Amino acid sequence: MSKIALVDDDRNILTSVSMTLEAEGFEVETYNDGQQAFDAFSKKLPDMAVLDIKMPRMDGMDLLQRLRQKSSMPVIFLTSKDDEIDEVLGLRMGADDYVKKPFSQRLLVERIRALLRRQDAVAGDVVGDTEETKVIERGDLRMDPLRHAVAWKGQDVSLTVTEFLLLQALAQRPGFVKSRDQLMDVAYDDQVYVDDRTIDSHIKRLRKKLRMVDDEFSAIETLYGIGYRYNEE
Repeated sequence: MSKIALVDDDRNILTSVSMTLEAEGFEVETYNDGQQAFDAFSKKLPDMAVLDIKMPRMDGMDLLQRLRQKSSMPVIFLTSKDDEIDEVLGLRMGADDYVKKPFSQRLLVERIRALLRRQDAVAGDVVGDTEETKVIERGDLRMDPLRHAVAWKGQDVSLTVTEFLLLQALAQRPGFVKSRDQLMDVAYDDQVYVDDRTIDSHIKRLRKKLRMVDDEFSAIETLYGIGYRYNEE
């Protein structure tokens, strides 16, 4: 049973969503501000967190930033209808997905299940020597899907589930172009719609993390209007 942390200062959302998730077989922990959630996460992390952005004491952005210093746990943001800037910023900071308020609870359940499936795949629930489980070595890059481990020039790089899947898709076939649509198919469930900006935000975040260990990193190339490709160095 997966444990989901639901963090929102709207008690109606906490009550209704937690009831829905529990009915779907999830274990749910609820928190009504970011500080309360962070204190609990410091003791034990859930399997996934669903975070509101605007909360008292510690908002969702601050909570995500602190989480990403120690964990690649999947995170979904709940955003208000007009918070497009917050959505982009959240994705760049390392959120895996977002759902706009007001939202269908069925949609949220589908997003959660899709993200957990991706996490399971990355963690190695798929048994056997497949393209998804093989260790990838491309120049200075080493990826081990079964351990969700990435290293560049021997230095470990911590990636979220989405970032890992995107890098894996690009590095599996260096020199070949992956369109944004193809990368969406890799990173998201068929029932989940995301736009081009979402993929671009994840790629920017991925590059930033790799440049933190090597400021000359340039293996991921943007082909404007087409997509991205990995160039083996």
